[in-house]
Amino acid sequence: MVNTVQHNGFTKGSPLGVKERQEREREAVSRAILDAARDLFVAEGYQNVSIRKIADRIEYSPAAIYSYFPSKDDIFFALAEEGFRLLFSADPAEQCIEGDDPSDPIDAVRGAFWHFYQFSRKHPEYFALMFVDRSVPRISHLWERFSFISSMKARLTGLIQKAIDSGQLPKGVDPHTVFRILSTAVLGAAVTQLCNRLAPGEDAEALARDTLEAALTGLRTGFDFKFRPTAACGEPSSLRPRDPDADAGASDKQADRS
Repeated sequence: MVNTVQHNGFTKGSPLGVKERQEREREAVSRAILDAARDLFVAEGYQNVSIRKIADRIEYSPAAIYSYFPSKDDIFFALAEEGFRLLFSADPAEQCIEGDDPSDPIDAVRGAFWHFYQFSRKHPEYFALMFVDRSVPRISHLWERFSFISSMKARLTGLIQKAIDSGQLPKGVDPHTVFRILSTAVLGAAVTQLCNRLAPGEDAEALARDTLEAALTGLRTGFDFKFRPTAACGEPSSLRPRDPDADAGASDKQADRS
């Protein structure tokens, strides 16, 4: 079988060195594996995709895939890292909605969570893998690899704390609780749009804006909060649903080798 990942050994008219060409080829194959896996995971669900399916998509053997990624879980972790880095690529304080004041704490909070919704529109495949598919593995045991999530979420809760300190949100409210409420509101609007749950003619973006504004208005009005977060807001496992079959990756790998 002929693989579909082809390469050119020249750049700017000059031949590449052997080592550089091999590195380029390896990067191209790795990219092809990730792109194929992402499309299959989203189309069929993570638990329904095997290494063999990914290999067939790019016309490689399963053994060749394992020379790039030790398991299906490792492919997912690479995609999750890409997705979270895309999500957190901009400074939360620089994501204000047009017309808002980035120096105003509540506008900065609004902009940061609106960016979350916009991410779901710009990168729906990554969003679906990161926040919708319940069968994907958790990232909690890869703390060092995903430690940047903790740092960025700390910056988000810092923006919320500024809004609390300025009196724009109730004094004494836990910023982690506010984070959960706002992220859940935006997540719901994003999933509604992603899963095509709106009637013909309904504006998904308007619904998302109204949902975010309703959540902010309720928070600013103040009420008796019943929810209490049980984990630090920066803990990666808080972003990942439980894997219903912790051994799926291992069994998948064994099956594909046969």
